[in-house]
Amino acid sequence: MKTLKKIGIIFSIIFFFSANANAETLRIAGNFATDHSSSVAMKKFSDEVSKLTNGKLKVDVFPAMQLGGAKENVDQVRSGAVAMTWIGMAYLGRTVPELEAVSLPFVFKDRNQAFKVIDGKVGSLLNKKLESKGFATLGYMELGSRNVTNNKRPLKTLDDFKDLKIRLQPNEVHLSSFRAIGANPVSMGIKEVYSALQQGVLDGQENPYSIIATRKFNEVQKYLSDTGHFFDFIIVVANKNKFEKLSPEYKKAIQTAMKNAVNWQRKQAATEDEASKAKLIKAGMKYDSISPQVRAQLIDKTKNVVVELKKRIGSDVVDVVLEATK
Repeated sequence: MKTLKKIGIIFSIIFFFSANANAETLRIAGNFATDHSSSVAMKKFSDEVSKLTNGKLKVDVFPAMQLGGAKENVDQVRSGAVAMTWIGMAYLGRTVPELEAVSLPFVFKDRNQAFKVIDGKVGSLLNKKLESKGFATLGYMELGSRNVTNNKRPLKTLDDFKDLKIRLQPNEVHLSSFRAIGANPVSMGIKEVYSALQQGVLDGQENPYSIIATRKFNEVQKYLSDTGHFFDFIIVVANKNKFEKLSPEYKKAIQTAMKNAVNWQRKQAATEDEASKAKLIKAGMKYDSISPQVRAQLIDKTKNVVVELKKRIGSDVVDVVLEATK
């Protein structure tokens, strides 16, 4: 009996390793910290894909720039070297400029409106634009409402933004918006920002509270403001050819698991937003709220950004965004 039991265990081990040896493996890369809600969501996604396919399809998750920064991840997915990536949408803006239509300053009143827009006609239009460039869109998570930090002064008036050297993502709408309010915007990869702030190369940066906290920018920044100038999405994309070649079973598992992961992340991000803000203030950052009057001035100063964007990419997607956010 003991001999039969040992034989059974041996066969179980052999079967386990044989099954895993035959499993198909995909890689997904991102630049968000391991403890960021989006990275946790991708781990949940990976676990569910494995469960839904009985281990026949594995997704290896590489957060925290393990396979390079956002630009490298985009290039890797486009070439097929990596199957998928989850990144701030700005990093796809140069490949698909129409994505900048949802980056307009002060266009969304809150996260609920932002997700209603991206989950509707606007998202469908953008997905088609992405497809034409070789990407399959799998979902949109929350990066969040972006807020300015700096080391020079509290931001209480429009003049307080003047000449501040602020790091932004490589998004022309973002850069144009900060030029319009008198700041000096600088496009820079996220991995360089901490040292640039520490050395005084930059005066400040702008990010959602959760990113400011996970990147520990509070260690090298003094002032925190609730500018909320852009609402930003994290987009999950796959190499279109690789995705289409997967079996119907695998594609369904990926879509189901991603939908669940995205829904979880959106809820988690909303919770983390306020918690991160409180954490930053507790850590010693001086917080100032932008007054309605100053916010109105910021909106007025940046209104021509819409006109510029229409000239650059056309009005089709921009008009749909503006109609959806009336």
